[in-house]
Amino acid sequence: MSTSSPTIPPDIAAHVLFMFDRSGVVAQIVAADLVPTEFQRHLIRAIAHADCDTRDQLQEIFPEYVTAVAALKYDPDGMDRLKEIAALRCARCTGDDGPFTDLGMCEACARPMPLDGVA
Repeated sequence: MSTSSPTIPPDIAAHVLFMFDRSGVVAQIVAADLVPTEFQRHLIRAIAHADCDTRDQLQEIFPEYVTAVAALKYDPDGMDRLKEIAALRCARCTGDDGPFTDLGMCEACARPMPLDGVA
């Protein structure tokens, strides 16, 4: 197994987030047309459930995917790091503070407060 950590590309970060969404980013990934293919979905699941030896073998072939899955599984800040790499943003305000609605907007933009302050 290589000791260097590969850089995770934005599309791979989005693919892994899509598979293990816990923060409402799926709409953003769909809106950005970054949905993983069926093969990529199976690959991500295989990496997530692989034993150490198998994961090491997959690391040789798919280093970015293994690094992204490991970041999500083992790093407490992995979700935020992958979201930052994927650059998922609200379609309206371009903020990254989710959760996001099905329209790709943060909740604040999806339900803005009226000017008179009464909802």
